[in-house]
Amino acid sequence: MEKTLNRIHPVSDPEATYFLQVSWEKDLGTGFGILLSDGQCAWTGTVSEAEISREAADMEMNRGKYVEELKKALIAGEESAGKYNFAISRDEENMECHFSYERNLKDGSFRLGSLKLQKVSSPVEVVKELIGYCLDCLGRLKAKNEHLQKENERLFSDWSDVEKRLEKCVEAKEELEADLYNRFILVLNEKKAKIRNLQKLLNEAKESAADAKCTRSNFSLKRVVLNKSMIRDGLVFLHFSSPVHKSLPSDSFSHIPVRQQLVEQNYSLLGSPDVIDTAPRRKRRQRIAKHAGTGAKMA
Repeated sequence: MEKTLNRIHPVSDPEATYFLQVSWEKDLGTGFGILLSDGQCAWTGTVSEAEISREAADMEMNRGKYVEELKKALIAGEESAGKYNFAISRDEENMECHFSYERNLKDGSFRLGSLKLQKVSSPVEVVKELIGYCLDCLGRLKAKNEHLQKENERLFSDWSDVEKRLEKCVEAKEELEADLYNRFILVLNEKKAKIRNLQKLLNEAKESAADAKCTRSNFSLKRVVLNKSMIRDGLVFLHFSSPVHKSLPSDSFSHIPVRQQLVEQNYSLLGSPDVIDTAPRRKRRQRIAKHAGTGAKMA
């Protein structure tokens, strides 16, 4: 059986203090027992599962939600202080006590449940029971506290070990980073040297290509100049050697291109009367010799 003990203050007498003990077997929804005491008198009562279902039906509330409200009102204790009100009324002989519990709302409150408690014949035993329950709870809490303290010490020791290991890992990491950085610097310097060598070779190749190109251009320029000079010299030679040119005016070749002037001068040389054709004279000489030979034979 599970039990809880809370301290409550009734609405009718807020300065008064009552001790409310709630006990149940498996779940609060299956029924629970109430023990109420002011330190001198004690009252007890039970709430069955049927009564819980009837109260939930009367309030038109889901049964599970109603049981949750009961847990908050009767078990939560000081955690739900101000959210729930308790009303206690006793008769003159303290034989019966009417106990009710309500939920506070903004506009008012609604009653969760109520029951009549009967006076216990020996309240001293009830007070002893309450004190024993408090001592048992204190012992359990003390044992739990010691267990948590040992667990905390163990975790602190583990944390110290982990911190030391972490420091070692950090040192090893820094050493590894320094080693890798030094190696990286060496590799980077080698790469830079290779890049400089390649750039030097590339510049030399570019310079060689530029020199070769300049040489070819100079050679081509020389050829062009030579060809122009040859053409000019040939033109001057033809210009001064041709007798036809002597009879032409001085500005007759000024508007004719070089090649056209050369062609025209060559044709003028071929058709000029000053050119002596040796081939016909040789043919005539051979023909005269033949005729002379034939004439002697006939005589």
